[in-house]
Amino acid sequence: MGVLTYTDEHTSTISPSRIFKASIINSHILMPKLLPDAIKSVEFIKGDGGAGSIKQINFVGGFVKHEIDEVNEKTFTYKYSLIEGMGISDKIEKVSYDIKFEGSPDNGTIAKMTTTIYTHGDFELKEEELKAGKEKVLGLYKVVEAYLLKNPDAYV
Repeated sequence: MGVLTYTDEHTSTISPSRIFKASIINSHILMPKLLPDAIKSVEFIKGDGGAGSIKQINFVGGFVKHEIDEVNEKTFTYKYSLIEGMGISDKIEKVSYDIKFEGSPDNGTIAKMTTTIYTHGDFELKEEELKAGKEKVLGLYKVVEAYLLKNPDAYV
């Protein structure tokens, strides 16, 4: 098994608590509203959203299942693994994410995400595939940020 780990960091003028509530705690409600052409629905097929829960995201062209390892509303941390669906194959066993939203000096947020990809055998991901994945995550982050900027009373 191969293991590839990388970390990304993004900044925002939105507070950590608002971004965490919108993008993590209420993502099953907000994401289908913000991206109706891409995300059909988000549902918990096991649990209620806490550790041990399994969340299924139904896209127009498929689905993914996330197993939630940790949700901490006090430290704004969220850990989960992509365990089934798009992105998992005979070459990729699972992908784990460790997300932390920290306060920045300007009362905004520094979002740090560590991604760990577990591959079968000696399979190596191409740089273009990694870049495409990073851009999708950043795109989702920017959609939530734009919504919160337009709606300053949402998720306060």
